[in-house]
Amino acid sequence: QVQLVESGGGSVQPGDSLTLSCAGSGTDLNIFLMGWYRQKPGKQRELVAMFTGFDTIVYADSVKGRFTLSRGNVKNTLYLQMNSLKSEDTAVYYCARMIAPSIPDYWGQGTQVTVSS
Repeated sequence: QVQLVESGGGSVQPGDSLTLSCAGSGTDLNIFLMGWYRQKPGKQRELVAMFTGFDTIVYADSVKGRFTLSRGNVKNTLYLQMNSLKSEDTAVYYCARMIAPSIPDYWGQGTQVTVSS
């Protein structure tokens, strides 16, 4: 059974940093395309960053230069380093496994990120 479990969310102030983690079980995150999505209140879920190849990453324009997607040294872990957070980054962040770019087949339960002064 595939499970993805996110952690690392929280409440921070604008300009702060957070690192989200996604731990996988029942699947090898290193052989699948993986990524992070987010859903803001009242909005549709949107892509934040994803691997489109082994070491090729695509970022949403709104997070380029601030967020970094990586696979962890700890086996089966995916990270999203988020720097210079803005209030508009407030959302529930979801880890996703994909069968093709932008086509997720498994989701985590989500972790809340709130950026507010």
